[in-house]
Amino acid sequence: MKAVFVTDFGGIDKLRYEDLPRPTLGDGQALVKIHASGVNYIDIYYRTGLYPAPPPVVLGMEGAGVVESVAAGVTRVQPGDRVAYAMARGSYAEYAAVPAWQLIKIPTLMDFKSAAASMLQGMTGHYLTHSTYPLKPGDTCLVHAAAGGAGRWIAAAAKIRGARVIGTTSTPEKAVAARDAGCDEVIIYTESDFEYETKKLTQGKGVDVVYDSVGAETWEKSLNSLRPRGMMVTFGNASGPVPPFPPLLLNQKGSLFLTRPTLAHYCANREELEWRARDIFQWVGEGKFKLHIDKVYSFAEAGKAHTDLASRKTTGKLLLTP
Repeated sequence: MKAVFVTDFGGIDKLRYEDLPRPTLGDGQALVKIHASGVNYIDIYYRTGLYPAPPPVVLGMEGAGVVESVAAGVTRVQPGDRVAYAMARGSYAEYAAVPAWQLIKIPTLMDFKSAAASMLQGMTGHYLTHSTYPLKPGDTCLVHAAAGGAGRWIAAAAKIRGARVIGTTSTPEKAVAARDAGCDEVIIYTESDFEYETKKLTQGKGVDVVYDSVGAETWEKSLNSLRPRGMMVTFGNASGPVPPFPPLLLNQKGSLFLTRPTLAHYCANREELEWRARDIFQWVGEGKFKLHIDKVYSFAEAGKAHTDLASRKTTGKLLLTP
């Protein structure tokens, strides 16, 4: 089968698009013929070695396709089922071996691209707003990169929870997309200081929670944008990882809470996974979330997809197809 993988870590020049053996099934797994694979920052982290894994590292943490075969004893899915999944690495390939318990059947009226575009970022938006900091009416949140794939989901989910949403974007065009996703106010951080504007929009109080996928570049100002005892949720490293800091800093800035969550720990069992997947598919079906697929690339163009994602010039979701 054709796959996109790395054996040495680094830039896009390290990506290889070559033949690899089709995966053999382990206990509890299903073989999925991939029709669409989502592109996410975590793929870049595996490519560069920020997240270590033994080579060859087949990239891709979410996909959608058709079950080809199942291991002995697997009954949750069967060959022919249309399924989608997230947080099982290896979707940049024609076939992927996936734990059967992680597979979610795709709604009848949803296509493979829409399903692949929803899983990882959709469930991320869900767990951040429903579990990490469970938003409620009257809360105000700050969402960085609000026009991006994850940012749009967070904004929409926050509005569904009844919160006020302040988003940041880099351009006026992205500001339009962020408002369309659910942001009540949008700060164009290339034109004004988001910390100052956030404090202004909250009458100096600060927000209840910051959802920050940017990392190093926004870290300190995000902390400064919080109310006393607010929560800083740093869940990505788009501009590089957050630098080391003394825990006393959280005290000095208002007895703040800090968490660095990951989706895998919020979909750790079937009950949680089904809850989040059911909700996001329902939001798409009911139009509560306007799914926007920005670009679709072939597997051979994975390097271009990574470059475009890292440039932060895209809005919405990027996909790869075989």
